[in-house]
Order: sequence, then C-alpha cells, then structure tokens
Amino acid sequence: MRNDFSGQTIWVTGAGKGIGYATALAFHVAGARVIGLDVVFGQTEYPFRTEILDVASASQVKAVCAALLSEAGQLDVLVNAAGILRMGPTDELTIDDWQKTMNVNVGGAFNLFQQVMPQFRQQRRGAIVTVASDAAHSPRIGMSAYGASKAALRSLCLTVGLELASFGVRCNLVSPGSTDTDMQRSLWTSPDAAQQRIRGFPQQFKLGIPLGKIARPEEIASAILFLASDQASHITLQDIVIDGGATLGA
Repeated sequence: MRNDFSGQTIWVTGAGKGIGYATALAFHVAGARVIGLDVVFGQTEYPFRTEILDVASASQVKAVCAALLSEAGQLDVLVNAAGILRMGPTDELTIDDWQKTMNVNVGGAFNLFQQVMPQFRQQRRGAIVTVASDAAHSPRIGMSAYGASKAALRSLCLTVGLELASFGVRCNLVSPGSTDTDMQRSLWTSPDAAQQRIRGFPQQFKLGIPLGKIARPEEIASAILFLASDQASHITLQDIVIDGGATLGA
C-alpha cells in the first residue's frame, strides 16, 4: 500500500543530509508539503522547502515555528531527525561536547515540542516520529554522551506521547543501528570498516549485525513514513529498533 501524504504539511529536522534528508525526500515524493529544517544545507538544490534552524536554540525554534504555523495553519507530521555525535571515554569527554550533544539531541526535540504541542492539541490529530538510536538500548564504550542523549530523548518522546494521546496525536520513535550516513562514516577508519561493523566489535561491546549489512537511510525513512501514515493509526508510544538485529530485540 503506497503512502499518500498529499495536502499534508510535514516538518523534518536534520533534513540537510542523512536520515533526515532521506525522510524529507520520501515525504516529498509521497505528495506532502515538506519543510526541511537544519543548521546547514550542503547540497546545491533540494526538492523540498528548506529553512535554516538551530534546534538547540530555543529562541530560534520559537520564532521559526511561530512563522511557519502562522503561514500554514496546520502541522500534520513532525519528524525529529536532527542529531550530532561526540565520541570519547566518559572521563576524557569535554564538558562542551557533553553539553552540545544534550542540547541538540535532547534539547532540540524539547524546544520543538514546546512550540508545536499546542497546535497538535488544537487540531486533535497529527503524528510525531523521532529518530533515536539503538545506542539508547545498548551501551557503547566511548559513546556515553550520545547514548545518554538518545536514551533521554526516548523517554522525553514517550512522555510527550502520553501527554498528547488523549488528543488523538500519535508519538513514536525509530532507533536506527548502523546506517550509511556521514555520521556513521566518520567512525570508519579502515577500508573494511563496514565489514568490521557487520562482524561486530567485542572490545566495545558492540554486537555484529545478523542481517549482514549496513542500513540505508531510505530504509529508516520507510519506517518513519509508515509510523506517520494512516496505516499506523493505532500505533503510538512505540520504539522500533531498526538495526538488522544487532541489539537482538533489546
């Protein structure tokens, strides 16, 4: 069954590249009016509308959301896909890296929620899908800031989902594992890095990937579109882990 989002207004944060871009593009192809939000858009052209936004800035989020809601008068789907990665042993991680990770990965979604929840309540409909990570389910050595931020993001989104459920608004998450994005490739330091990830890294307590492949951003986007669609009309407060079985259902 093909997803049809014709006439719907969709916001996607982190839409400049990676999973956010793939998701925004998929919604665009499905007929939606897509507004991509990000701190930078590196491509020459985008097939959907783009707006510069630092989700970690509460004042920027407030101003941009007010302008967009005033213009469109509706918001059918919000996708929180903005995120950053900072690596390092916990006792060597800088305070700046810790705070930036929390401010973007958790604070960004919080800032958006504060501005759009009244709109969703007024509409008494809509869907929110947030991109967390399998790192929220399984700890990784050297990834304390990222894992903690995604675990906090997961809890935040489930709480927001509870607060909006009585208004008919559905809130779900996807938790991708290793996906072929710039963020993932920044961790690859050898020609066979992808195959190493598939096999696993016991020294970091990273299990391998039973399906034997790295995910494509489009595969994550497909799950997001499903959760945002009428096909998932009775699904809320769920977190779908999309990692090829790497966390063994954790």
